[in-house]
Amino acid sequence: MVAGMVKSGCQMLSLEWMELSVTGSLPPARCGHTATMVEKRLLVYGGRGGGGPIMGDLWALKGLIEEENETPGWTQLKLPGQAPSPRCGHTITSGGHYLLLFGGHGTGGWLSRYDIYYNDCIVLDRVSAQWKRLPTGNEPPPARAYHSLTCMGSRYLLFGGFDGKSTFGDLWWLVPEEDSIAKRLLATSPTNLAQNKDVVMGNNNVQSEGKESQMEESVVSELQKRLGISVSLLGNGVPIVDELEDTEFVQLASSLVGERVSSNQQVSDIQALRDHWRKSTPRHIPLKELGPLLRDYQRLITRHLQANGGSHMQFIESSFPGKVAYGFYHIRNVNQLRMDDIPKLLAEYKQLLPN
Repeated sequence: MVAGMVKSGCQMLSLEWMELSVTGSLPPARCGHTATMVEKRLLVYGGRGGGGPIMGDLWALKGLIEEENETPGWTQLKLPGQAPSPRCGHTITSGGHYLLLFGGHGTGGWLSRYDIYYNDCIVLDRVSAQWKRLPTGNEPPPARAYHSLTCMGSRYLLFGGFDGKSTFGDLWWLVPEEDSIAKRLLATSPTNLAQNKDVVMGNNNVQSEGKESQMEESVVSELQKRLGISVSLLGNGVPIVDELEDTEFVQLASSLVGERVSSNQQVSDIQALRDHWRKSTPRHIPLKELGPLLRDYQRLITRHLQANGGSHMQFIESSFPGKVAYGFYHIRNVNQLRMDDIPKLLAEYKQLLPN
């Protein structure tokens, strides 16, 4: 997949698919596998073959980095240790020197086959190049496959999945024992609650409910921070600067007019830039304009909220104006945007512009 170029040298939002020619042996065709980029190699594990067999093989693809000048080719890796059983619908998430595999869908039996769903954690240690079972200090989530698992610092966030009968919509943290989340859970374990049973009576029941509510809010706040979502409009979220203090935005507005202007004319140039974006399509916006566009989008949202006395969380739930959800207010950097986010971002931006 490659990006297009224009004569001015600005990269545009035009993409093309190109089939990669690979030499040597190839992995068997499959679906439901994982493909994880680890430095200069793409690691593919497991999946279900075209004829139905579930696989447990590990392959590495080299030659994806142009600077390395390597011919693309596959190598099957057979690593020592406690390797996972064959499966599909699992997740493999990269975290530092480890790859963490969780869950998945396999089969058992000989004469009669049956489905197996896993909830085990298995680590691929990149330093020692071997598989290891990861012990956990409490009961794991119910077995599942076709879920998502995201690494956030030293934590992993699990969401959803399917166990052959039920579809899950639950969230689970996997954290180190010294993590603040683990300590909070330990403090509210059934054993500790039973020891304090005689204390939590009468009016203390109200206090307990308040503490539980605070804990839920604390967990939500922690999740918001980890995901980079601002907790309040003017708190520690996305920094919002005025147009005239946004140097890149002002320079882009001036370059659009084509003349060097005084500070008194910058306001009209800014309006010209906004009109330019109002008339643009996603395909014709250069990548260099996405940063200023995203910041101006967030700036306009902030002003709408300040004018109407709303909070950030109210905005996320009910949006403004016209009950339309604006989903990019929390983005801290344009690099967090995906290519398929651009049309939606531009459409939402146009709705924010005054008529």
